[in-house]
Amino acid sequence: MTETLAPTNPENPAIRPAELAAYLAARMCHDFISPASAIVSGLDLLEDPTAQDMREDAMSLIGASARKLADLLSFTRVAFGASASAETFDARELEKLAQGVFAHMRAELDWQVETPAVNKPVARTLLNLAQMAGAALPTGGVARVRAVEEGASVAVAVEAVGPRARLRPEVLAGLRGEGPGEGLHGHWVQARYVHLFVGDAGGRVFADVSEEKVTLAATIPA
Repeated sequence: MTETLAPTNPENPAIRPAELAAYLAARMCHDFISPASAIVSGLDLLEDPTAQDMREDAMSLIGASARKLADLLSFTRVAFGASASAETFDARELEKLAQGVFAHMRAELDWQVETPAVNKPVARTLLNLAQMAGAALPTGGVARVRAVEEGASVAVAVEAVGPRARLRPEVLAGLRGEGPGEGLHGHWVQARYVHLFVGDAGGRVFADVSEEKVTLAATIPA
């Protein structure tokens, strides 16, 4: 199966800004609640007088969960937020953010971004497409991220290669600018958000799905 995504179809249903914001907030809360709950569980074990033999396990759980939560927060601040007033981002710092998220995924990240610094829309595109590529590899594989300047634009290409590589229907719908349908809103809203900010920047986003490979791409004015 091959899918090529184009700008929003005028017939696609519009989504109110407040509704999109609610879906994004729900998505972020979903990402944060798991490590936060694990930290609380670890603290409960430390306070339980009958579980003192599990103290080392509890500390390991707290440490690993705290790192995951910090990695997700740092990533989300740039991928979804405004990241203060920054308008340009060092590609090496973006790689660190992406590697932080991939440290908690089964997939591996291969970062091959040639441009040393990118603008905010490109930075958000790199991070979001990288995370989406990692999610497209539920049993592992490699997500290869590339970006090169081509004239007045930056071309971003992210390939997810591995067994059972797939892109959820709601993700394809979001990248097209369509509504969530009956799919999972958390996966859809990230794709719809990418479609919106890439379009606002004057760019386009594409996807190609084949056997054991998912390719996500975008062209964005530099």
